[in-house]
Amino acid sequence: MTMDRRTFMNSLAVSAGAAFLPETEGIAPAFPISCNQYSWITFYAREGKDWGANLDQSLKEFASTGLKAYEPAFTQADEVAKLLPVLKKYQLVMPSVYVNSSMHKADEATKSIESVLAIADALKPADTKIIVTNPNPLQWGGSENKNDAELAEQAKNLDKLGTELQKRGMTLAYHTHDVELRAAAREFHHMLLATDPKNVSLCLDVHWVYRGSGNSQVALFDIVKLYGKRIVELHLRQSKDGIWQEAFSDGDIDYRRLLTTLNSMNVKPHLVLEQCLEKTSPKTMDAVEAHKKDLLYSAEIFKDWLK
Repeated sequence: MTMDRRTFMNSLAVSAGAAFLPETEGIAPAFPISCNQYSWITFYAREGKDWGANLDQSLKEFASTGLKAYEPAFTQADEVAKLLPVLKKYQLVMPSVYVNSSMHKADEATKSIESVLAIADALKPADTKIIVTNPNPLQWGGSENKNDAELAEQAKNLDKLGTELQKRGMTLAYHTHDVELRAAAREFHHMLLATDPKNVSLCLDVHWVYRGSGNSQVALFDIVKLYGKRIVELHLRQSKDGIWQEAFSDGDIDYRRLLTTLNSMNVKPHLVLEQCLEKTSPKTMDAVEAHKKDLLYSAEIFKDWLK
């Protein structure tokens, strides 16, 4: 998983997008609040440690926070078998996972789809329901955007992968960083408008959409208005004055408004904490303390969803 995890055209008519949007009620069951591994990677890195080098010790710390669900990232199927017994030991569930993929070139997409499906098959004992993927950009950290042919190829392959995952009782959730919001958010919009909602849902990484649109809540909530019915998972992160904070709390993004908006749509997605660090983040607490605070705040904000 890359260390750089990663609007917009609000002139799009809502009515034009609405025909593509299915109900998501019931797609994401009432899972406990989860946490992605990436936030832990950033905290460990700040302390000069390697998350997962000692998987038992890493997940022991994870479980000590009170978190009950974990969203790891996998690059190949054999990683799943190594993780499952450790999850069982610490009584952690794995409702969702993050997988890498490259979908904009036909040959690379074929390999990616095969890899993701192998991971999905290995996940059967864990009863994982959501597979999150963020198709690779042309170059991580680069400025070049995919052309129209590459966007069309990518959407076709996402749809194909989603179809195969549906056969396995799983939901494919499309995820973005900031790069997909460039150039009138053409990559973001095309992945949702050119795929079948039955096959491709949305993992809304709230802060990446906010940051990718120039720190705009207007753009963020326009996207929710357009595609809210596609959302099956939220990645939760907060900033203050544009800087990622150590703990999930009040800040630049109004998460209470997001809750109210999604409630009005009858959408209740899976909640995944991902309160990562960046170079300018404050340094006042360690990973365990920060994630305890994350859990307390998110449980309060989303308490009506957790009953």
